[in-house]
Amino acid sequence: MDSTRRTKVTRMPDIKSQIDALDWNSLGESLSARGYAVTPQLLSRDERAAIIALYHEDSRFRSHIIMERHRFGVGDYKYFAHPLPEIVTAARTAAYPHLAPIANQWVKAFGDKRAPFPADHAAFLKICHRAGQTRPTPLLLHYEAGGYNCLHQDLYGDIAFPLQVVFLLGQPGRDWQGGEFVLVEQQPRAQSKAEIVAAGEGQAILFTTRYRPVKGSRGFYRVNLRHGVSRVRSGTRFTLGIIFHDAK
Repeated sequence: MDSTRRTKVTRMPDIKSQIDALDWNSLGESLSARGYAVTPQLLSRDERAAIIALYHEDSRFRSHIIMERHRFGVGDYKYFAHPLPEIVTAARTAAYPHLAPIANQWVKAFGDKRAPFPADHAAFLKICHRAGQTRPTPLLLHYEAGGYNCLHQDLYGDIAFPLQVVFLLGQPGRDWQGGEFVLVEQQPRAQSKAEIVAAGEGQAILFTTRYRPVKGSRGFYRVNLRHGVSRVRSGTRFTLGIIFHDAK
């Protein structure tokens, strides 16, 4: 259904201030140590409901992916089209400058010779666009009972920002049962380690897109991470994903 009425999603008056006020030192330490971090609640109930309502407005999206068709899992997700909803742009733009220094620390730890990530998101998007990655990547994910998402990494071209965000648009245990966010880490010459990341409605999970640095006896090495969603036992699960690089 392509509705002619467009749901207006207004951002929280202080969403930038809220993001700026987060304890980024602690969040950065958690990201480096475990590959993820969880924020306090950032989205209000009304905002979460308004974002979910966008799911039925086809004109808001550039692509609709049915996971079963690609063996990605069971469920679906929709990539937003330009212009992005105001709250998505606000959160994406506000979070990036705090994550860029962490990303640059990781680049240095890896010993990469690449240029550092720029300080603001608009400048980073210009790099993506010059590489042919021009399609927006923020997305709305939807699961019903029996749905799940296989382990994966959100890479859409040669340019990839090493961190991303997912907002829970409902409350686990009330709006759905199961459907846990799963992060699996694979270290060299070791068995994989899985972790369930718990969060509540309106909170954001910050996590590693692909690699995080781990210090060994000979310096830092790359640890590979993939993420997914365990099976939803009942209810309906909606989340908002914010990826900072654009796609080809």
